[in-house]
Amino acid sequence: MKKTLLLLTVLVGFISCKEEAVNKPDNLIARDKMIDVMYDLSILDAVKYQNPASVDTFKINPSQYIYKKYKIDSVQFAQSNIYYASTYIDYKEMYDEIIKRIDSKKTVLDSLVKKQEKKEAKATADSIKRIKVTPLKTDSLALKKGSIARKKKKDTLRIQ
Repeated sequence: MKKTLLLLTVLVGFISCKEEAVNKPDNLIARDKMIDVMYDLSILDAVKYQNPASVDTFKINPSQYIYKKYKIDSVQFAQSNIYYASTYIDYKEMYDEIIKRIDSKKTVLDSLVKKQEKKEAKATADSIKRIKVTPLKTDSLALKKGSIARKKKKDTLRIQ
């Protein structure tokens, strides 16, 4: 009896694991589009985290902006997100793809930043070089004072 009960429990466990934990929503966002949405949300969240004033300055809600861009609503996104998250392996693959995209963009942006820093350093070095090459003009009053002191004028009031 115990063996039968144990076998039945294991069998029910295997059968129940094959069922989808979350039903597929009617308006499911396609996997590729969902990855794009999640990528954009990740980028905007990173911007908001790094510089909160930048998002507040433009008075926009990053999530609402993304929903408009992809013509979806928050409920559709939430349902699709829950559906994709219900299968851990697929969801992890989606996030791995997002991370790969972020890393490739980061590499490109890092190289652009280095080029910009080199340009700025060269411009600074050139301006310093120009300052060193330009001769200093001496004070014009000091020159006049020296020439006045060198010329001795005859004192007309002095008795000779």
